[in-house]
Amino acid sequence: MAIDRRNVLLGGSAIAVLSAFALLRPMSGPAEAAEGDFPFKLTDAEWKAKLSPEAYDVLRNEGTERAFTSPLNDEHAAGTFVCAGCDRPLFASETKFDSGTGWPSFYTFIEGGIGDSVDDSLFMSRTEVHCSNCGGHQGHVFEDGPQPTGLRYCINGVSLKFVAA
Repeated sequence: MAIDRRNVLLGGSAIAVLSAFALLRPMSGPAEAAEGDFPFKLTDAEWKAKLSPEAYDVLRNEGTERAFTSPLNDEHAAGTFVCAGCDRPLFASETKFDSGTGWPSFYTFIEGGIGDSVDDSLFMSRTEVHCSNCGGHQGHVFEDGPQPTGLRYCINGVSLKFVAA
């Protein structure tokens, strides 16, 4: 496909429309984290006191941080990535890889750490992943990762904390 003025304008319009839908996503109230009864519970006021505004938006309202903004994207030390909301171990450092997407990516999770649900936002169906302990939104899983699983857990850095080994 040739790059011409028409294709640039059409592409830019598509990006603008998708961005507008992302910005206007419904925020129907506090704590829209994954539905269910989770072992770790806090009130909305407690979540707001515990988390930064960015982490609160991601973990409790299923927001998304901007790509390439998380220092954890460049974290390569041995250790464990835990939920920023409840400290549940989610990912081992040896399963992290550079996906080039701008978010920390892993090819598998620590057993029992992650739950999933269907996310039908943005006119597509994706698999959303959340902490199995507090229900906090972590990101999404895609089937374009490396072996041995072929999966890419694309995780918001603000939803994680790194604990060095």
